[in-house]
Amino acid sequence: MTGFTITVGVLALQGAFYEHVVLLRTAAANLASDKTQSPTKWEFIEVRTPLELERCNALVLPGGESTAISLVAARSNLLEPLRDFVKVHRKPTWGTCAGLILLAESANKTKKGGQELIGGLDVRVNRNHFGRQTESFEAPLDLPFLSASGEPEAPFPAVFIRAPVVEKILPHQEGVQVAELQRDETVVAPSRQAEDEAARKAMSSHVEVLATLPGRAARLADDAKAIDADEEAGDIVAVRQGNVFGTSFHPELTGDDRIHSWWLRQVEAAVRGAN
Repeated sequence: MTGFTITVGVLALQGAFYEHVVLLRTAAANLASDKTQSPTKWEFIEVRTPLELERCNALVLPGGESTAISLVAARSNLLEPLRDFVKVHRKPTWGTCAGLILLAESANKTKKGGQELIGGLDVRVNRNHFGRQTESFEAPLDLPFLSASGEPEAPFPAVFIRAPVVEKILPHQEGVQVAELQRDETVVAPSRQAEDEAARKAMSSHVEVLATLPGRAARLADDAKAIDADEEAGDIVAVRQGNVFGTSFHPELTGDDRIHSWWLRQVEAAVRGAN
């Protein structure tokens, strides 16, 4: 199949959605310049309604306030279509920071009443793991998954702003994460089943850890703005499970399009494989 169009949506209810659109366009232009790649036309749209979501082959959930995003999604009649998109149709989805929280099957509450989750990743996230916004920082991350050749890539300048981390990889469940329901101060995503064989093929019972932030103690540096990673085992900050991908940090705030380019290649492979 050549010369077909893939529509990628960015949920535009709150947060850093515009920055994602900009880097996605940059990434698509860079992919188009690679003559070894099959020709693909990319369309990037901001998603605010169920009809706009229906147009999408893939979706980005941006950083921002996860509680606010879920509240606006519910009021916009988008929450259930989003769950169907991710968990029933299993279309490629990437969540950054707040988006990672929304895609988790379980999240620690930080506000009374908790929030609604979409689910799709069998993980428990710890919200605001690194503290307040004034304790945000940037750290160089080694991301081996970005290298197609196997050669080491330059570290990625990861930006963490009130970031979550993956606190625990959960056992895969066809239904709701029952054990997580028993935990205090925890909200759990509702169950959804894959719709057909193609959707089931896009699933995985295995959560793959793609990146960790080494040296938790290092982030206690006096200025709390930039840290140098050491050799300690660290916090899980990027995961993938089938077609669902999540990062604790904000690639869209860096100007570095390498993760966006990598993800678009994953999206293209998934869409071609489903057709």
